Amino acid sequence: MPEPTTDPAARSLASGAFTQVPIEIVVSVGKARPLVRDLLRLQRDSVLSLDRRVEDPVELFVGDRLIARGVLEELDGEQAGNMAVRLTEVADLSDGL
Repeated sequence: MPEPTTDPAARSLASGAFTQVPIEIVVSVGKARPLVRDLLRLQRDSVLSLDRRVEDPVELFVGDRLIARGVLEELDGEQAGNMAVRLTEVADLSDGL
């Protein structure tokens, strides 16, 4: 559970009417730049190499705005096998998204 914030702007935002609206966060694990001919050859079980290593941080975006970085983790218990992101850096969102 997040700790309460002492930032007045963040507290004001957190108490606003929009706090119950869901928002989509995209987690980017890397990029690929294949040639079109290579892309057209892709099929089931093809491997598409990315520009990052497994242990590299992932980036979290809302729209095109970077909001955080983190590391991928696998959940335990009832959610075993599901992925999660442990945040290591969070952007200052006091000026909005």
